[in-house]
Amino acid sequence: MFLRRLGPDPHADGARTAAAQGCPDIFELENGDFAIIGIDITPEATRALPATANCGPDERIIRIPRQTLILAKRDIPDIP
Repeated sequence: MFLRRLGPDPHADGARTAAAQGCPDIFELENGDFAIIGIDITPEATRALPATANCGPDERIIRIPRQTLILAKRDIPDIP
């Protein structure tokens, strides 16, 4: 299912993250999609979505720290 982590391991070299039981993370899946571990902000964010956006009943809006995505950028593949 998980092909690889995008960006550095958030716990590398003994680093600690704000979440005691987990951490923000981004993974590429075997089928080419991505999985995000972050904080579920669906209840409060849904009300603030632009009119052209919607969050379906089986979807969640996930917040990750800016630094997590910036560090993963080098690992995100370009469009073929």
